[in-house]
Amino acid sequence: MMAELVRQIVEEDIPKVKELLYIVFSDGEYQQIERLGGMTNHSYKVTRNDGQEYLVRIPGDGTDGMINRLDERKSTELACKLGIDSELLYFGDDGTKVMRFIHNPKPMNEEVMRRKENLLQAAEIFRKLHTCGVDTGVRFEVFEMAALYERIIRDAGVAFYDDYEKVKQCVMDIKKAVDGVGVAPRVPCHNDSLMGNWVLGQDGKLYLIDWEYSGMNEAMWDLSCLSIEANYAEKNDGELLNAYYKREATIDEKKRFVAAKLYVDYLWTLWGLTRIPFDGEFMQEYADGRYLRLKNNIDVYKKLG
Repeated sequence: MMAELVRQIVEEDIPKVKELLYIVFSDGEYQQIERLGGMTNHSYKVTRNDGQEYLVRIPGDGTDGMINRLDERKSTELACKLGIDSELLYFGDDGTKVMRFIHNPKPMNEEVMRRKENLLQAAEIFRKLHTCGVDTGVRFEVFEMAALYERIIRDAGVAFYDDYEKVKQCVMDIKKAVDGVGVAPRVPCHNDSLMGNWVLGQDGKLYLIDWEYSGMNEAMWDLSCLSIEANYAEKNDGELLNAYYKREATIDEKKRFVAAKLYVDYLWTLWGLTRIPFDGEFMQEYADGRYLRLKNNIDVYKKLG
């Protein structure tokens, strides 16, 4: 288990919150502000004097060199249009944003996302996104990003794992084998469907939020990411794939799904290492956990034949 990050209101954020409220509503008044979770950004639930609730986000330190906020805005606007996310009221060039807060959300955790009704909703959300026919023009090139993260890690003097090059080569060999069957088409993807990016409304409707890492990618990335983050068992994986395809998944589809799990943990392991100078031991533990699971899933893939 990773240590919990303390989430307190940052006093320097208060004027920024008020400024954003003024941009949207022509006044910066509010009756209550509450710091929300999140691994890098400063996000707040703000209740205005009329009782309406809004989410206000201020980008975290060190994100400007890794996230293209204009690209994020394109994907956020698409998600809101599709009804996957809540209403977007403002998105600044610097990544600040104001959205309508999903009122009285239910607690979200792995167990909740393993419930059949939520698993089926997630499959439908991904299917709606992946088949919408829109090319956002936003590239999400996993291995280009991995190379960028490697450079950031080296420049920051953060240590790689002793067996990193060997594990990296295993991932590349599996990618070559999967692509040999057929390169997957690129579709709009969320790319970061961890538990904190799912919100279950009080009416039972599931939302997918925070589109910082969204872009055109292969569809299996999203499903594999959800499986990892919700700690799905083999049975859950089967239900997710069958619900997504609306039929029994083929062996090649299952292999592509597991391969995508490797790509997910490979990339986010490196991302975690880039964040160590900002978030310390918390991010080291995050990266370590992903790296161990990556190596375990290499063995899972090999057992598929």
